[in-house]
This record gives sequence, structure tokens and C-alpha cells, in this order.
Amino acid sequence: MAGTTPCCARFSVWGMEVRGLHHVNVNVRDLTEALDFYVQGLGFEPFHRPEMQVRGGWLRMGAHELHIMEVANIVPDKKQHFALLVNSVADTCKELDEKGISFRRITNTDGRSDQLFLHDPTGNRIEIQE
Repeated sequence: MAGTTPCCARFSVWGMEVRGLHHVNVNVRDLTEALDFYVQGLGFEPFHRPEMQVRGGWLRMGAHELHIMEVANIVPDKKQHFALLVNSVADTCKELDEKGISFRRITNTDGRSDQLFLHDPTGNRIEIQE
């Protein structure tokens, strides 16, 4: 639920102090197509990624990072996903509609959350929640 966990809270796991989540990596079939989707469609900002053996890109949205790697025959897991937290699902719906990005909206009847689910060009699932 929105607002229940402090953004930058520290916690310990097995004696290791964890400051937060650094990045999430998503495998994609076509790097160019994925970069276009995440940058033009969702508003992520690309930033420098050093040369590596696997083609990929590093993207930022505020303080959060998304890394993408090109993997030719990737078959995405249909339930695995990452979630973005937004101020307004209604405004996000309008923005996605204007950009031609299809999504499914779920409004929980108990008022807990308003969610969207969409997929990148490879089929990776993305949740957007208010």
C-alpha cells in the first residue's frame, strides 16, 4: 500500500546493513525497441553504461535504476514484474493512452489500490500503482 514503507529506511539482514535497492535488471529481445519503450514511452532517462560483453542499457527514473540486457531467445515469466509508484493512476492512464501503450487497469473494491499492468515489447510485465 502506498506510503507504508519509508523511502530510504535502512534495515539489517543477517548482520548486513541494507541501504536500499540499487537496480532491477530486465532481459529484452531487442535493445533498440526496449530503449525506445522505456525512454519515449515511460520516461526513463538513459545514462552511461560501460562496454560489456552483453548489449544493454542503463536507465534512471528519479533515484531508481533499471538495467536492460539484450538476450536473443528470452521468454519472460508472465508473473515476474517490477512496480512503479505514481501519484495518479488516472493521469498515468491518460498519458499511456496518448502514447498508444496498452494496459489493464484493476481498481480494488476495498479501496486498497488502483493498479495498471502493461508489458514491454519483449513481454516483461510492469505494474503501476498509486
